[in-house]
Amino acid sequence: MQDPLVYLNGEMTPLSEAKIPVLDRGFIFGDGVYEVVPMYARKLFRARQHMARLFRSLAAIGIPNPHSEEEWMTLIGKVAQAHPSDDQLIYLQVTRGVAKRGHAFPQEVKPTVFIMTNPITPPSAQARENGVACVSMEDKRWLRCDIKSTSLLGNVLAAQHAAENSATETIQFRDGFLSEASASNVWIVKDGKLMAPPKDNLILEGIRYGLIEELCAASGITFEARRIPRKEVFAADEVLLSSASKEVLPVVTIDGKTIGSGKPGPVFRKLYAAYQAAKAA
Repeated sequence: MQDPLVYLNGEMTPLSEAKIPVLDRGFIFGDGVYEVVPMYARKLFRARQHMARLFRSLAAIGIPNPHSEEEWMTLIGKVAQAHPSDDQLIYLQVTRGVAKRGHAFPQEVKPTVFIMTNPITPPSAQARENGVACVSMEDKRWLRCDIKSTSLLGNVLAAQHAAENSATETIQFRDGFLSEASASNVWIVKDGKLMAPPKDNLILEGIRYGLIEELCAASGITFEARRIPRKEVFAADEVLLSSASKEVLPVVTIDGKTIGSGKPGPVFRKLYAAYQAAKAA
């Protein structure tokens, strides 16, 4: 298999040769942020929104933004062009940089910038047609989930809980209220209304969150953002997941309990069709 080219600190290099010093704060502390930008048919999808979130995350943890938006777009294009797939997931990571180990921010340190890409593997037709199984657990992560941080141990443990239970995702609850899954936003449907947790510090505002709000408005689906108790999730007519890689995906069981009819519902089908149209636009 050909060694893919990646971008690291100003250079395009084979992935196997890309290296960082062991004192990089991303390695030592998880002191960094990241983004994942989808590309369909060689066209970036909602790239401006992804850039805006990257800039917010950098500002929130005090890492100087190493590039303008135009420069970021040029770098993304350079990495994407080096790969044969027309549909890609482009991963960007910025850490605070390399410095002597110490918890407080070091002075005059240059951020580490890394970009790679992989082909998109969308959910299978079977997953869309039959729905997927999820499990649940208490949300044990930190209180700044709105920052797309590389410090993802809580998400890793939640994803492992799903893997150990042959589930697609772990849906998390904080103090009895829905937050999000390990790597997805979560939506519920009741009586034709789509609902989601509010955009606060307890969830990552997925780029699909804003997109699905727009698709609801265009498709005549009522939408409400509010705190959602655990019992409402299990009593929902439909539960959906959304992310860059999952797009929109229906959940038919949680912890072995059937959601709604146990089949993907009409709101999912309407949103999925609208999502595909948005990709093609």
